[in-house]
Amino acid sequence: MTSFEDREKSFERKFALDEELRFKSTARRNKLLGLWAAEKMGLSGDDAQSYAREVVKADLEEPGEEDVFRKIRADFDGKGVDQSDHQIRHAMADLLAEAVRQLETEAKG
Repeated sequence: MTSFEDREKSFERKFALDEELRFKSTARRNKLLGLWAAEKMGLSGDDAQSYAREVVKADLEEPGEEDVFRKIRADFDGKGVDQSDHQIRHAMADLLAEAVRQLETEAKG
């Protein structure tokens, strides 16, 4: 019975770590995405950092990433930035992979 309980606790720990990594990587992706979008809109310095924080906060509106996508899409439309939905979603995917790489590198160091 003990080995079953040990395996169960091990699975629970792995699930918790996976969820933590998912949360951190999504938050990091959103920050990177905000900085990418800020650059496209001509923002830099503190304005870019502030915008990136807004993008991170936008992800708290609802589950999933559609709230982040809608924010970027609306802001690009408002500023006249010529980026297609596909380009935005591609950036989201690329930056998620980059966020995971960054977190893995930080964990090793």
